[in-house]
Amino acid sequence: MPANYHTHTFRCHHAVGEDREYVEAAIAAGYDVLGFADHVPWVYPDDYVSPTRMTAAETEDYFTSLTALKKEYAGDITIYIGFESEYLPELLPAQDRLLADYPVDYMILGQHFVTPEPYGHYTGFDGDLEGLVAYTDSVIEGMETGRYIYTAHPDLYRYRGEGTEKQFRRICRYMKEKELPVEINILGIATGRHYPSSLFLNIAAEEGCSAIIGVDAHDPKVFERSGILLRGTEIAEKFGLPVVDYMPGLGRLKEAT
Repeated sequence: MPANYHTHTFRCHHAVGEDREYVEAAIAAGYDVLGFADHVPWVYPDDYVSPTRMTAAETEDYFTSLTALKKEYAGDITIYIGFESEYLPELLPAQDRLLADYPVDYMILGQHFVTPEPYGHYTGFDGDLEGLVAYTDSVIEGMETGRYIYTAHPDLYRYRGEGTEKQFRRICRYMKEKELPVEINILGIATGRHYPSSLFLNIAAEEGCSAIIGVDAHDPKVFERSGILLRGTEIAEKFGLPVVDYMPGLGRLKEAT
């Protein structure tokens, strides 16, 4: 298990475990790269505070804690500090101001909402074709900015009716064109969710995409479940998707090459 770029912390308020526990569990599981990508804090114009993501006030502690662990465990594992973030153009200027002084290594796109909370529809709940089209548009538009190294659970949107294949193909064709992998999400496998989607992965294979295995860890104990972790690789092999181990643009890949 070379790398995982999709790891959360207790600061998102729906994950458990201390930061150190994630690092030590990843080392024990054989990872040599661990990327923390907790749910990014947003600054909402009406002072809304999301119950399912890091708050702005927790940002300092996030970087202080992980930077210390990054140094402490440098001989055992390479640690990156990033975020999983939605693409919400109207809120990006405030997000940029909030994060300007922090050493953000990377972001992954997790399009849980197409419009801001609390009024936006969570894309993992039942939706419709119109919503899927909007989701697809926003994923492609977001990735076009260059802010994100890949898209987490690109098959998150919960609609599998008429028109789904066309939208999934749009996403996969775009990822192939940009040489970006599609994530096979371990949390989805472990909890029996509607993703990873066989339809999506079939289309990804037809379009010639590669895959990346994202643990989407919300509990350090997931790293002890070797069978679940291996399922991601097995699924990639089943669909004929070559697995990307390290993402470009990050220090580990540069060192390896």
